[in-house]
Amino acid sequence: MSSTQTSDLIPVPSGQLNIADVSNESPEAVDCPVWFSLVVPTYNEGKNVEHLVAVLSHLLNEAVGDDYELIIVDDDSPDGTWKEALALTNAYPRLRVMRREHERGLSTAVIRGWQVARGEVLGVIDGDLQHPPETLVQLLKAMRDGADLAVASRHIEGGGVSDWSLIRRFLSRGAQLLGLVICPAVVGRVTDPMSGYFMVRRSAIANISLDPLGYKILLEVLGRGRIDHVAEVGYVFQKRQEGESKVTWRQYIDYIGHLVKLRSRGRISRFREQFPFARFFRFGVVGFSGVFVDIAVFYLLRFHLGLNIFRSTALSAEVAVINNFLWNDLWTFGDISRKQPGQRQRLLRFLKFNFICLMGIVLQGLIVSLGHDVFGINEVISKLLAIAIVTLWNFWVNLKLSWRVTQVK
Repeated sequence: MSSTQTSDLIPVPSGQLNIADVSNESPEAVDCPVWFSLVVPTYNEGKNVEHLVAVLSHLLNEAVGDDYELIIVDDDSPDGTWKEALALTNAYPRLRVMRREHERGLSTAVIRGWQVARGEVLGVIDGDLQHPPETLVQLLKAMRDGADLAVASRHIEGGGVSDWSLIRRFLSRGAQLLGLVICPAVVGRVTDPMSGYFMVRRSAIANISLDPLGYKILLEVLGRGRIDHVAEVGYVFQKRQEGESKVTWRQYIDYIGHLVKLRSRGRISRFREQFPFARFFRFGVVGFSGVFVDIAVFYLLRFHLGLNIFRSTALSAEVAVINNFLWNDLWTFGDISRKQPGQRQRLLRFLKFNFICLMGIVLQGLIVSLGHDVFGINEVISKLLAIAIVTLWNFWVNLKLSWRVTQVK
């Protein structure tokens, strides 16, 4: 590759990870602004890049005309992804390429791309074709309709995953559950906080010091940005066409560390403003009815049918869970359930509800034991405190995990 072609690469920004206002950008950004800038972070995606650029350029040409730019930020891939991309710039004049030789990491690659971007709206999409490009059209519409952040989600109607193993599904949901515990005010704002496919308005993150850890840049945008209106669009995560998956255990560890960092930023007031108190009240009423169902069934099984105390306790508890699920599915979360018709979806909701309630029982036991044995709190008070905490736990986790579409054909 000639030195002339190499000079066509975008210079890599250095210093702090801040996104400037367009007015503070380079003369090129002021003289040639665009409405939308899409960043594609890449590493060893040489086999995908030509097809990806062709598809994205076609879709964006139809959606926004010439009012966009496509920025590939490559971490000096051994397979020469940046060279493949740079060779396409003559055929695709809206394409720009950055080669990072001294930095690594998806999150920082995205931010470096946004730093040189000229758009009012900033976006990111993976370079491995697992994010369906067609979803861009819906995300762009959401931004035109006034959203500060538009997220492509696997966990709303129309969303799902294609070929994930049971282990990866479990890890993904477990990571989201852990996020709800560590940092609910951030993770709870969207159904798919681990999505790497979204758009954000520049003004929402301009002049803010970003400090991401790992590869979940959306967490950083949610945790530090000025995000008011969030829109979500369902998409199905696709099977990888070329190359190898870059998901490692290290990324899950970084995810937890990132949540802990964001936890200190104090989003309690926003969390309080957005908490669905009316829905929580209905959930509490249903839970209260379950207590009477539990006691009545226990009395019937134990004293009329003669079952032993263990079987009577277990069966009565499960009948109460079934009662609570049916009422919650019909009343508490009815508006969500009606968007998820079909017996299969109801069965999935029920199984998740059952599992979460089981975890709640274990959590309740731990809280009672901790309160009484460690802190010396009265047993009854410890029990009441545990019930209150577990009720909140069951409601919040079920809201975010049970009443969601998780899979489509």
